[in-house]
Amino acid sequence: MTKQTSGTIKFYSGEQLPVELHKVRIVQKLFLKPIDERYAAIEKGGYNTFLLNTKDIFLDMLTDSGTNAMSDNQVASMLQADDAYAGSQSFYRMEAAAREVFGKQYVLPVHQGRAAENIISQVFIKKGQVIPMNYHFTTTKEHMELNGGKVLEIYTDEALKIKSDEPFKGNIDIDKLKAVFAEHGSDGVAFVRMEASTNLIGGQPFSMQNLRDVRAVCDENKSMLVLDASLIGENAYMIKQREEEYRNADVKDILNEMCSYAELVYFSSRKVSSTRGGAIVVNDEELYLKMRDLLVLFEGFLTYGGMSVREIEAMAVGLLETCDDTVISQSPSFVKYTVDSLDAAGIPVVTPAGALGCHIDAKGFLPHIPQRDYPAGALASALYIISGCRGMERGTISSVRNENGDDILADVELLRLAFPRRVFTLSQTMFVIDRVKWLYENRELVGGLEWVDEPPLLRFFLGKLKPKGDWPQKLIAKFKADFGDSL
Repeated sequence: MTKQTSGTIKFYSGEQLPVELHKVRIVQKLFLKPIDERYAAIEKGGYNTFLLNTKDIFLDMLTDSGTNAMSDNQVASMLQADDAYAGSQSFYRMEAAAREVFGKQYVLPVHQGRAAENIISQVFIKKGQVIPMNYHFTTTKEHMELNGGKVLEIYTDEALKIKSDEPFKGNIDIDKLKAVFAEHGSDGVAFVRMEASTNLIGGQPFSMQNLRDVRAVCDENKSMLVLDASLIGENAYMIKQREEEYRNADVKDILNEMCSYAELVYFSSRKVSSTRGGAIVVNDEELYLKMRDLLVLFEGFLTYGGMSVREIEAMAVGLLETCDDTVISQSPSFVKYTVDSLDAAGIPVVTPAGALGCHIDAKGFLPHIPQRDYPAGALASALYIISGCRGMERGTISSVRNENGDDILADVELLRLAFPRRVFTLSQTMFVIDRVKWLYENRELVGGLEWVDEPPLLRFFLGKLKPKGDWPQKLIAKFKADFGDSL
């Protein structure tokens, strides 16, 4: 792989536009259906964008998980896959790549990130223990609580501010972390978890200095540090961009240093290497042996971990490509362009731009909708109706109910517009921006949602809702008045 360091590309016109540092060689046809058909689709899907059929979607911005574009080298590597249940050469190539990128000796393959969370939670959490972290992720929290743990989010004061200049809103508050150990003792803390980058609060990164400080507190209390590295490439890129000490550092060296501070690193390769699958990596043989047998029980043999060997081959290449600036910079540059464009138009978005996607503040966008009526879910539905673009609700629908049956209101109500790596063009991005601006001008037409079918666990995946009132029809009427027969 030829390495290229990406610098800032300047336009003579003075415009600040992201430039694709790749060329398109395989395309997939998209469909932008008329608004009446989009309305019928969201009705059928219960106003839950997870339940939309891709044939009804124009731009799928639901997630960057498993939707990133693979490189030509990744696709080519799949042809050399060694189909074997045990001892596959494909695994050993992936193992070598993981060792090089993460700096850990032992590699346990899993079919995706939540499988790693399941094994880690079963092995290292005892009932009643707490797990302090910079922020939770939905499946992470469920696995930890199912195994008797309690998640403690000890983020900094800047973390939940929608508009901020703080470059590292994903940092752990060190004083709060010390207080956790003072209250619960070392035995009461299962481990400390750092997520790169914090998914649910806008893909915000943490700094290397903060990671060092967390490591020091863990050392003082003889506690293990666990690193969720699913978006570690983007976090490393933002360390390079925002932390002066690393401005001239090589991304691979930043990645290696980040991982050196954690005893255990796990990741979803649906994100970090643009493939499917995942892995847990450690240096300590004792830690490895504690997890090994559960991997065989839940995932498959040690050299395939529930994955296709073709995916394992592509993962090996993708992990090495994570060290390439031009690969990991593409998604953040498009996210930044979108965030800056919407912010300049007065539309409330999470700033500074983070990893993964543009996050729109639904409470600021739709202040007339109370949080109990799910403004982020309503905004996701409204945007789909008027654009065909599918985003993801990251708010109270993604939360849970308390023991009394009342919603635990989310800290933030966000509509996430994900930018998978190397998938969307600039004109498609500009289309999304245009439709968000139109929707903001007509935001008073959007109303809330209520449950029709609410599953008890991870309800945001499969639950169905309905609009409160006839606001979708009013929104459609205004769209047709402004755009006529245009899609």
